[in-house]
Amino acid sequence: MKKILLAGSTGYLGRFILEELLNKGFETRTILRDEKKLPKSTIENSNLEIVRAEITKAQSIENCCRDIDTVISTVGITKQKDGFTYMDVDYQANINLLEEAKRNGVKRFIYISILNGDKLMQLEICKAKEKFVAALKNSGLEYCVIRPNGYFSDMDEFYKMAQKGSVYLFGTGKHKMNPIHGADLAKVCIAAITNDKSEITVGGPEIFTHNEIAAIAFSVTQKKPNITHIPNWITKTLLFLLRTFTSSKVYGPVEFFMTVLSMDMLAPEYGTHSLKEHFETLKTTIH
Repeated sequence: MKKILLAGSTGYLGRFILEELLNKGFETRTILRDEKKLPKSTIENSNLEIVRAEITKAQSIENCCRDIDTVISTVGITKQKDGFTYMDVDYQANINLLEEAKRNGVKRFIYISILNGDKLMQLEICKAKEKFVAALKNSGLEYCVIRPNGYFSDMDEFYKMAQKGSVYLFGTGKHKMNPIHGADLAKVCIAAITNDKSEITVGGPEIFTHNEIAAIAFSVTQKKPNITHIPNWITKTLLFLLRTFTSSKVYGPVEFFMTVLSMDMLAPEYGTHSLKEHFETLKTTIH
């Protein structure tokens, strides 16, 4: 059985990957700043080894890859905080991990990026992620870049807006996507440990327009549907103003969100979890 290092285990996807690894009996090492972010039952699993370190600080993760066969990294930021930029985390933190992997003879490195990231290099988040992808491809390690088109957790914003009574969409709302549940994507990531694929694009089993996602959110919240479509010229003007008068820490997440919602984000369908079921679970967590 291969020994796995998982980086990013406290994030949305990382939690599901960690659970899947342990369920399948993999010896797993994970890098954490705060183990309290994991369930007690997970921390006490005999197959889990926790390394307390910060991936953004290269010295703190020295030898983290010793005796590791495969590294899986979900490291990245969607909402910039702690003063870090996309280049600090999505690029440099992963470079720190890659250098340790190379130094310790790791055989395979699995990295979770973004669908169409290589075509959206004008976005700060994609620029950072794809710079790392280029480094990974030139590292000499076996690698797999997994490109999901959006997580169910990203769809939570639709639910929150519907709960407040109004959903705001960019353009006509007719662009399509098939976001994927973290548990389904985790299975794809675990399968990549033993397959020989170097790149995987993947989405969930259901394809929706943005209007349809909003409609599902309204049906679950039992609110009267009220959708406002924001014209493209307003979107472009807002992005221009944000780029001109704010830093990348402010406009980065907004420009990514606006851009991916102004295009189709479709990937091969996979998984079993439905978006409506996900929204149903939010009833008990979002008030």
